Amino acid sequence: MERLIGTVSRGIRAPIIRKGDDIVKIVVDSVLKAAESENIRINDRDVIAVTEAVVARAQGNYASVNHIAADIRTKFGDETIGVIFPILSRNRFAICLKGIARGAKRIVLMLSYPSDEVGNHLVDIDELDEKGINPWSDALTEQKYRELFGYKKHTFTGVDYITYYKELIENEGCAVEIILANDCREILKYTKNVLCCDIHSRMRTKRLLKAAGADKVYGLNDVLSSPVDGSGYNEQFGLLGSNKATEDMIKLFPRDCKPVVEGIQQSMLEKTGKHVEVMIYGDGAFKDPVGKIWELADPVVSPAYTSGLEGCPNEVKLKYLADNNFANLSGKELKDAISEYIRNKGEDLTGKMDSQGTTPRRLTDLIGSLCDLTSGSGDKGTPIILVQGYFDNYTI
Repeated sequence: MERLIGTVSRGIRAPIIRKGDDIVKIVVDSVLKAAESENIRINDRDVIAVTEAVVARAQGNYASVNHIAADIRTKFGDETIGVIFPILSRNRFAICLKGIARGAKRIVLMLSYPSDEVGNHLVDIDELDEKGINPWSDALTEQKYRELFGYKKHTFTGVDYITYYKELIENEGCAVEIILANDCREILKYTKNVLCCDIHSRMRTKRLLKAAGADKVYGLNDVLSSPVDGSGYNEQFGLLGSNKATEDMIKLFPRDCKPVVEGIQQSMLEKTGKHVEVMIYGDGAFKDPVGKIWELADPVVSPAYTSGLEGCPNEVKLKYLADNNFANLSGKELKDAISEYIRNKGEDLTGKMDSQGTTPRRLTDLIGSLCDLTSGSGDKGTPIILVQGYFDNYTI
């Protein structure tokens, strides 16, 4: 019988994972038990994806607010620190800011507006138009912002982040001044020592600041990039990708992930005879069209994956073929013609009209988004995702 099912994404339940657990064994055992329970056949090129959170937990990759504070003091001493472009998040940044403030004597906090880097709004952009404010050129003091826009609460969290971040800093015994601007060089009017907290634009921000005469420039990726008093760390991403664990602890983005994905792949091959692909995933790379929030607070979607997930899709657009190349065909003739076309498509369709409208994103970004949506961030208890049929096409 002709196959009628395409890609299937399944959340796999797993035990609660603790520090020191064998993450490779847990993942493989969980997938095989689920497959047996649901009568699922494992196939070559199935994808097993594991959320970064459980990998980091198994690694015990945690650090405390005091560890962050110690690293900040080492980097900046008693200098006033310009903390610029943080995202507005209780889970992602507030705990980091607590540690930064504990390690500093005075902070100038510069927020981007009307929204942060991932789309959390301080003020609606239409209100900027009404007030005649140009966010690309106008810098606002906290007082001026309040005069123009008053007190605004985040649509989803109900938090006024200016008040929240200000109180958080002051509660650590640190003086604070808040400004709003989108040109990173504005901070140099207040201090030459800067901690860049943006995620995906951090390299440009650092470059501009150094060229403009900043003395010390670090990013969140430079904080806890090595252990502090036995803390967890991430040599590549530092605090980027971290999450709140407790009121005084963060869970860092996992490190040394390549052995994990390759270990899962090898174990599955030994136990099933099938060559699966494996990836670790964090935030998916998608944007909420209503809340305008871009779901990518992690520095990358996937910190590690097996070699078969390298690259981008190489696909043709079926509706384009049906409406153009084979507009005179229908039924079985149309299906056979399109199937033959797919079987003979080139290895690189970049720039070809018959691939227009397909998604030229990396496979790990696409599959990671699918996995993030499948597992969610709440209480589903499925930190492992089994994706089947992703590499199938109309002919398979």
